[in-house]
This record gives sequence, C-alpha cells and structure tokens, in this order.
Amino acid sequence: MTYAETEKKEEQLVVFQLDGQTYGVDIAKVFEIIRMETITTVPKAPKFVEGVIKLRGNIIPIIDLRKRFGMLPAESTANSRIMIVKMGGITIGMIVDAVSEVLRVARSEIEPPPPVVSGVDSAYLRGIALWQGRLIILLDLEKILAQKERQQLKQAKSELTVDKSA
Repeated sequence: MTYAETEKKEEQLVVFQLDGQTYGVDIAKVFEIIRMETITTVPKAPKFVEGVIKLRGNIIPIIDLRKRFGMLPAESTANSRIMIVKMGGITIGMIVDAVSEVLRVARSEIEPPPPVVSGVDSAYLRGIALWQGRLIILLDLEKILAQKERQQLKQAKSELTVDKSA
C-alpha cells in the first residue's frame, strides 16, 4: 500500500485531555505545542479568551477551551499546554489540560458525533473515534469560533500589533 493510500484510510491526530475527557484534532492544523507561559490579558475580549502571547515575534490570541465549552475552570498544572493551531484563517493558542500523544486512527473507526457529548455542544464536533477501546472526541476547529469571534480576535491582534510598533 502506498503512502497516499494509507493517508486516505487513516487520520493522524494530536490527542489531548480536557476536564477528564480525551479529545483529538487533525495534526495538520497543529503548528506547535508549548508549555504554559504568561498571558497578557486583552480588554473587552470574549470571556473564553485568556489574552495574548508573543511567540517568535507574532502576537497569538489564547483561548481557554474549558471556558469555551462551558466547563469549570481549572488551575494550570505542569501538564497544561498551549496548542498553537490554525482555525478559520487565524492562528490561535488553545489551553488544554495535557497533550498525551499523536495517533493514527483508521477512518473506519470514526463515527459521526452524537447530539451531546459530556456537555460539549455537538456543533464543535466532527466525530468520535474508537481507538484501542478508548473514545476520542474529534473537534472541528473551524467551528470552535464563530465568524464574529474570529473577527474580534483579528481586530484585537491588529490593535496590539499597532500599539507595540508605535
């Protein structure tokens, strides 16, 4: 079987933990995983936006997935991470409880999402993978932020970039 044939039958996922549940996102959307660092708050940002960080000269908005999904907040731990991802034309960081692994999952092991999964709105989901007896909730990064929210983040980022250069 060629590499291209394998790619059509499998998905490669970055798997992470959030509030005791296992989630996965397409590895092609994840640029980097970094340890928690100091986040600068941004006035008037949506409640789930923690603020921004500067990463290699770029201002990156940071969202807390727990807050976005309406989960109880949690303190950062040594395992907490920021996943730098591309969603809806913007690069953002997502705070997660821990990143556990990168997996290859057969597409045949992925089912459509049920209406509700552990309190996370099914609008954010693209499926559920069953991998070696484990359920992995697959997120659709393009749906985590509404168009208006993406615009707010882009605006806040551009305002901070202008302020820093002045």
